[in-house]
Amino acid sequence: MRVIAGRLRHRKLVYPENNKDIRPTKDRIREAHFSSLGDISNKTFLDLYAGCGSMGIEAISRGARKAYFVDISSESLRFVKENVKSLDIFNEVEIIKSSDLDALKEFKEKGLKFDIIYLDPPYEKGQYEEVLNYIYINDLINENGVVSFEANRIVSINPLWNITSKEYHYGEITVTTLRKK
Repeated sequence: MRVIAGRLRHRKLVYPENNKDIRPTKDRIREAHFSSLGDISNKTFLDLYAGCGSMGIEAISRGARKAYFVDISSESLRFVKENVKSLDIFNEVEIIKSSDLDALKEFKEKGLKFDIIYLDPPYEKGQYEEVLNYIYINDLINENGVVSFEANRIVSINPLWNITSKEYHYGEITVTTLRKK
């Protein structure tokens, strides 16, 4: 797997090839996601279920100011750290070992908001609605910010979200993008 575009383009990323719980985002999904975002220069990016870090690293490569990588798995974070080290981007990232909601609570307490939040939890374990509602209720996304998530099932969006929504289908996978107005 490689970085698709930007200043780190073609650089190789390491990931666990034999661990079904760590599922890197496929190239075509990463490309479609970032194409839909447009220019992300100086944006803050949260990769809430970081895996090997491919989404956050792609964001940094394409000009994001800072990427936050959150994962509860020590193995996942080992791959994130290895990729960040090989690309020499430590000063542009923050790596956090935490559960999804605990990390979001910590961000709220610190007053952090994000321009882009990407959610790609293990499909069977994803608590999409709870996490999306927490992001919305606690105002963790900046004005004109984007929340995107990858899922293999229908996810109910809180009707109170003041958003525009787009869906992209890739076989059994759907990537939904919510843009805060």
